Amino acid sequence: MLQSLSKELTENEVAVAKTPAKGTRFWLAMLCIMLSTFLAAFDTTSVSTALPTIIADLHGAEFVWIGSGYTLASVAAIPMSSHLANIFGRRPVLLICILLFALGSALCGGAQSMNMLIGGRAVQGAGAGGILALTEIILSDLVPLHERGMYQGMIGSVWSVACTIGPPVGGAFASRKDWTWRGLFYLNLPLTGIAFVACIFCLNLRVPKSNLSQKLARIDWTGNVIIIASTTSVLLGLTWGGVRFPWSSARVLVPLIVGLAGVASFVVYEAFVPVEPTLPIRLLRNRTSVSGYFATAIHGILVAAVFFYIPVYFQACKGHSPIRSGVDLLPYSFSVAPAAIFIGATTSVFQRYRIQNILSWCFVLVGLGLQTTLHVSSAVRNWVGFEFIAGIGFGMLYVVTTFPILAPLPVSDNGSALGLFIFIRSFFSAWGLTIGSTVLDNELKVKLPEAFIQSLPQGLELSYSAIPEISALAEPLRSQVRDAFAGSLVVLWQVLLGISALGLLSTLLMKEVPMQMVSDERYGLDEEEKVDTAREMDISAANTA
Repeated sequence: MLQSLSKELTENEVAVAKTPAKGTRFWLAMLCIMLSTFLAAFDTTSVSTALPTIIADLHGAEFVWIGSGYTLASVAAIPMSSHLANIFGRRPVLLICILLFALGSALCGGAQSMNMLIGGRAVQGAGAGGILALTEIILSDLVPLHERGMYQGMIGSVWSVACTIGPPVGGAFASRKDWTWRGLFYLNLPLTGIAFVACIFCLNLRVPKSNLSQKLARIDWTGNVIIIASTTSVLLGLTWGGVRFPWSSARVLVPLIVGLAGVASFVVYEAFVPVEPTLPIRLLRNRTSVSGYFATAIHGILVAAVFFYIPVYFQACKGHSPIRSGVDLLPYSFSVAPAAIFIGATTSVFQRYRIQNILSWCFVLVGLGLQTTLHVSSAVRNWVGFEFIAGIGFGMLYVVTTFPILAPLPVSDNGSALGLFIFIRSFFSAWGLTIGSTVLDNELKVKLPEAFIQSLPQGLELSYSAIPEISALAEPLRSQVRDAFAGSLVVLWQVLLGISALGLLSTLLMKEVPMQMVSDERYGLDEEEKVDTAREMDISAANTA
């Protein structure tokens, strides 16, 4: 055992010694990753503050589908995107995803009905899901796990910038008559153009050397069909449950049961698939990776629910405008990036990740616990501090859950493991939206004044779209409605607090495993970059001598 350990340490020391300096092409590739990430992050954070205005303008009742349709398509696209990236290379798949995102943005901007908007959001979601999966995978190809913390912190800073400017920009487009909410989606078009051109000219990555027929033969067509159909079925049940149909309805139970059975059959199929599997089962054969995936699922639920429904508190309870509610989210935004960078740096320096995971969940528990005390008259200092504390935990979790997932696995599994990571986070984001809408709607049914419910054209289904009209209500009805929303949100924060406790418990399964010090040589920067790096190393060695 001692000889084996000594050999492992020696190999790690050699790997560290051979770690090349980061050249120009590396930083250009990082720029492409950050630009692509910004596309998806900005859209995710900007739409929620404009949502009440969009619903009111299009007179739609199915508001939850604007978020759920986006998430459903995103989740369905992730396994296929990561699988195709392993076969055709990272850059071609990323470029296709960026084009899909641009098409979806154009459809949303030109939407003349709720159905058209939901369709556009679905196309957007398919592109965004692929973008998020591919950027994580490309980063793993460029940087070994043991030094990846700082670079993941940089990606976290992109999310922070998007979270900072997204909500106010979304609110501004929703509030100003001369801009309208459509401009919010059209704004994505020049951004996607910049990212697309940057990826073509700056993202020089190696591609697997095989002909088209060989690559097509490697695609797990059956597995992809099963997982896409199964996740779609599950998310349909989640979207309808408690909102359009009762949870006991066959229209909810049937798609849920069929979908979950399909997910189970996918797992069995992938264990015996004759071709290259979409998501290899070996990824789940150690408890440390399982703990990381479980924590990722809980994180997805919490972030989706909190960021989607916290604007409801500011607009419905505090009477703030869409743009003001976007500004009110800044404490969350400002805390995410520093927390991600800090936790990533400490992980790389100390080569440990378990204590960072525990610390992250403690911040989330404290922040959400404090958030359960919010009411209509809560002071600014209260909700600012509460958001900041929870935001630190959320920012840390964007980075630290990947380390227990990847550390026990060979680097050749990085692409598939990160594809599953993004898939789980996105899939359970849909659960977060559904949990939020179910809790909020059920509580509002009990707490809202009957006079307010009767004033809605289609009853409680339009309570969300009626938020912009609350400020115009006469007293005491206005105060009663605001108290009802505040009380309903308190119950939602309590439910999320209980869920976050499960995240902390996931660390009990987690073990400290030495982190990989090499990356997958099949991908990454092209041969020209390797030649340039080798020259730089030779020059450095000559100077040293």
